[in-house]
Amino acid sequence: MAILSSVWEGLNPHLLCYFFECDKEGNQSGDTMVKAPLTESNIDMALNWQSPFEQSGAEAMKPSMFAMLQSGELAGTIDAATNLASGVIGKDKAAAVQQKSKDFISQFEGRTGITRLNSIQTFASMPPVKIQVTALFRAWMDAQSEVEEPVDQLVKWALPIELARDGALANSMKAVSGDMKLSEALLPSKAPCLIGITYKNRTYAPLVIENIGIPIGSPITSMGNYIEMSVPMTLCTLTALDRNDYLKIIGS
Repeated sequence: MAILSSVWEGLNPHLLCYFFECDKEGNQSGDTMVKAPLTESNIDMALNWQSPFEQSGAEAMKPSMFAMLQSGELAGTIDAATNLASGVIGKDKAAAVQQKSKDFISQFEGRTGITRLNSIQTFASMPPVKIQVTALFRAWMDAQSEVEEPVDQLVKWALPIELARDGALANSMKAVSGDMKLSEALLPSKAPCLIGITYKNRTYAPLVIENIGIPIGSPITSMGNYIEMSVPMTLCTLTALDRNDYLKIIGS
């Protein structure tokens, strides 16, 4: 097993994160491992709860009208209308209409159609879990082996294994003539590999590298080799996790 890492003598092993290639079951499959401490690390679990029945009340049918009822704004509208009509129906009748309207509308002020029943939340979805990390590499003796090689390995894991040169039409012709398998013609390129990480006695696998940054402005040696790099990455699980998946991660 080849381990690509900076020299971290004296550092607690639990503070080092181990990156390795794995299969879809999370079992280590490659012969190379990258080791580095994490200056930043965070797991983001987004749990999508929704309240789909909030707008099932009467206010959903005429939201503007019910908003005016709840705020009392509708009374002002009726007052303006009766004032305009006072020349026709008379001031006394207009005043009586205004008073009855205010009495009727006032009972709706400050009330809402939201109830405990229609505000019940339901579990709608859960996207895959994202892990934000920043891996630190710095040279103690050899910049090439301690910084550039482990960073290059992470980048190779993040990139597609191979992108086909020919398009779908050319590949289809090859498949018809028997020069290429149908699977290769339909999906000619090879996706990036899966990886796993072990950090502080917990193993997260399988993961994909969804995003990786290469700080090319980092300091270098006189020979042009990087002597330090902080590599930010966004790792993502293949699927959403349930309770059993989490128990496997923590080793319970």
